[in-house]
Amino acid sequence: MLTRPEATFELARQVQIGAASLGDVFAFCSGLYFRGKLAYARHFAEPPDGIPGVYIITPSRGLVAAETLVGTRELFEFATIPVDTKESRFTGPLKQSAEAVSLVDSSEIILLGSVATGKYTETLLPILGQRLLFPVDFAGRGDMSRGALLLRSVAANQELRYDTVTHAWPRGTRIRSAK
Repeated sequence: MLTRPEATFELARQVQIGAASLGDVFAFCSGLYFRGKLAYARHFAEPPDGIPGVYIITPSRGLVAAETLVGTRELFEFATIPVDTKESRFTGPLKQSAEAVSLVDSSEIILLGSVATGKYTETLLPILGQRLLFPVDFAGRGDMSRGALLLRSVAANQELRYDTVTHAWPRGTRIRSAK
């Protein structure tokens, strides 16, 4: 829809000229869950000066700042690579970018993606360790419920509680949080 030449709505036009923010494109494509993640991350991020506060895990480029401008070429590239721990075209860039981020910033990293599967944690945990946190209230919720929770948290200006991903993963399919 965004890449169709005949699409005339604003975000599609921005994509067509390579001037759409990555965050806005992912929010458009992913619906409520990603809109919640993006709104929450933008609202509560407290990065050091000169460091982006919100990164998005992309299929082919690892962690990319949410405000990075993208176009049709990048979207087609993303579409060719599966988000899978066995896919080196996914894990290689993710590992490289996580290492780069960890070298310039020692802040805690809040993962607003799934910790129940290893698709992100298998690559990020060895690099970020105890700095990699997740919202405890994500446990047992589906994507839509997480998105709504994040949007309610922003509206209430109330940040969620976090725990280290090492307490939640890998322990089978159920997420357990340290108290």
